[in-house]
Amino acid sequence: VLGAMETMYQRNKIQEESLHYETLKHSGKYPIVGVNTFLSSKGSPTILPREVIRATEQEKLDQIHTLTQLHSAMDTDQLILALQEAAVQNNNIFAALMEATKKCSLGQITEALFAVGGQYRRNM
Repeated sequence: VLGAMETMYQRNKIQEESLHYETLKHSGKYPIVGVNTFLSSKGSPTILPREVIRATEQEKLDQIHTLTQLHSAMDTDQLILALQEAAVQNNNIFAALMEATKKCSLGQITEALFAVGGQYRRNM
């Protein structure tokens, strides 16, 4: 071991391996995604780029309208009140929360809990 350290054998081996790795990387024989390989606009032999399917403005409006009708058809007020009451009385809110998630949106539940408990703010 001492002889190897005196002749700096280990350092030379590390440098040789590093040079070999860099040579392979630059020649493209060692592919690294994002460094020396990428997909052209024509694609690659194995992966073909696809168009992103986006909803039209009308489809988005229809989804929002459907959601609004769904919320108005359900009586969410009682569920929200039960959740708020459980939180105010310092009870376990898990059961009320599970019932509320069946018909209420995440936004409705969040607003209800913020109304009775406030919003957490980290001290800076």
